[in-house]
Amino acid sequence: VALKRMLNFNVPPVKNSTGEPVWKVLIYDRFGQDIISPLLSVKELRDMGITLHLLLHSDRDAIPDVPAVYFVMPTEENIDRMCQDLRNQLYESYYLNFISAISRSKLEDIANAAIGANAVTQVAKVFDQYLNFITLEDDMFVLCNQNKELVSYRAINRPDITDTEMETIMDTIVDSLFCFFVTLGAIPIIRCSRGTAAEMVAVKLDKKLRENLRDARNSLFTGDTLGAGQFSFQRPLLVLVDRNIDLATPLHHTWTYQALVHDVLDFHLNRVNLEESSGTESTPAGARPKKKNKKSYDLTISDKFWQKHKGSPFPEVAESVQQELESYRAQEDEVKRLKSIMGIEGEDEGAISMLSDNTAKLTSAVSSLPELLEKKRLIDLHTNVATAVLEHIKSRKLDVYFEYEEKIMSKSTLDKSLLDMISDPDAGTPEDKMRLFLIYYISSAQAPSEIDLEQYKKALMDAGCNLAPLSYIKQWKAFAKMASAPTSYGNAAPKPLGLFSRVMNTGSQFVMEGVKNLVLKQQNLPVTRILDNLMEMKSNPETDDYRYFDPKMLRGSDSSVPRNKNPFQEAIVFVVGGGNYIEYQNLIDYIKGKQGKHVLYGCSELFNATQFIKQV
Repeated sequence: VALKRMLNFNVPPVKNSTGEPVWKVLIYDRFGQDIISPLLSVKELRDMGITLHLLLHSDRDAIPDVPAVYFVMPTEENIDRMCQDLRNQLYESYYLNFISAISRSKLEDIANAAIGANAVTQVAKVFDQYLNFITLEDDMFVLCNQNKELVSYRAINRPDITDTEMETIMDTIVDSLFCFFVTLGAIPIIRCSRGTAAEMVAVKLDKKLRENLRDARNSLFTGDTLGAGQFSFQRPLLVLVDRNIDLATPLHHTWTYQALVHDVLDFHLNRVNLEESSGTESTPAGARPKKKNKKSYDLTISDKFWQKHKGSPFPEVAESVQQELESYRAQEDEVKRLKSIMGIEGEDEGAISMLSDNTAKLTSAVSSLPELLEKKRLIDLHTNVATAVLEHIKSRKLDVYFEYEEKIMSKSTLDKSLLDMISDPDAGTPEDKMRLFLIYYISSAQAPSEIDLEQYKKALMDAGCNLAPLSYIKQWKAFAKMASAPTSYGNAAPKPLGLFSRVMNTGSQFVMEGVKNLVLKQQNLPVTRILDNLMEMKSNPETDDYRYFDPKMLRGSDSSVPRNKNPFQEAIVFVVGGGNYIEYQNLIDYIKGKQGKHVLYGCSELFNATQFIKQV
């Protein structure tokens, strides 16, 4: 909503205006591009009158009779370039929107350039948009994508980090969170664990919100924006969690569609990139191997299949794609059948009465064509994506890994020794094995003895694993042990459900032989459990000493005692140090069971296990 308003020159778009939109160009930097692209398609931009969208630092031609909307970060180089645009008189008028608040001195630079270029009248509006975060779903956001290594897990947990570096990282995170709440139009009540990076974020965010509320003239939380958010009269709860409370989940193999796509494919800002294999025909000797086609698909809010199934276990997804395909074929056949009837020759009575009856049918069939084509596009898209995921599951035996890790995490009995899993040359990549071992190491109450550890290490090295992450996890575990008891992951292992019913039919697109049909049991991961305690005001040793901040109170008090004793209706969980789709899905599943409650999940960056292992 905020973006559409900005693109409409910062006035709310009128719903039923019939006139043409005002044509304009949109100039953004990489940050702006990342914020807009998951939310608005090129078509939607065009509907809002945007004919061209260009990067600020590309070579742009002058278009003298068109207004330009800028959406950029207030950095030195961006501002220099904007001043240059003013001097070159590129556009008719300039609407300058900054993703994050611009400083006084930089504003003066722009003003001076405008005076120098005699363009003061052309700078129509200058706005701080406070949109420095990326929304990936209606209930999920991530801080940034450009320069994300600056706020990564590794950056926060480096042993040699200086205080000033840590301050900078925390300020970056807080700036984005502040933008998030300005856009939401709500002041949260903040809870966080003690002695972690999450606590530093909480203290700074509390201070920033407090200062903004004190400054009555310039407060961003005044009447008109407050309550405009989706939030009711009750304030939301913000739970700040540190990644270090649970390092097993980011390494865990997964079984739901969205998390699998993120784990095994190249899935980034809601777009998945696939390499298409170019058929199986052999290339003649000496010929150059065929180049693989790269294809990218957007998995967005408007994709109904994705919205419905992104949290489903993979076998269910394969079955649903198959069902969609069958219903599409039936519709297609109906259209073909009608066409052949319409081609009837001869004047006999029967044909004529059939004709009038079928004309109506055909009319409805034709009017449903665009819908059919869209359906076909989505079916093809998910067939391709699901097939790519399936190849990984089969070649790396991911179902076996998922089941085994769930058993480890829920302390069930294991049917196969860990050493066998690691030494099995057919199961998984070296990285899969490393992930499995790290989860075992993190989840075990007692660390394995030195002798066992050596044995595991040897097996891991023989399997080609990089052992670097283990030394970090070892230190982390020793440190975490002093801090708290190991986290529990519930105690329900997934149950295999007989063979696949429909998918095992020979006619299916997906050859699922040998893949287990695992059914998930809902159990709360640590992050979800913490949220449950704080949202429902349950007393629990895990969360009882969480700090409590209320930026609206005049004096900040350092207490763990919540003022408000009622359960919350709305909550935002934010993981400092990075999050993943497994946790997101777990929260969504948890909140489904709670009538009328909402949860948003946010994280400083979104990583899959491969990216996470590299940081450890």
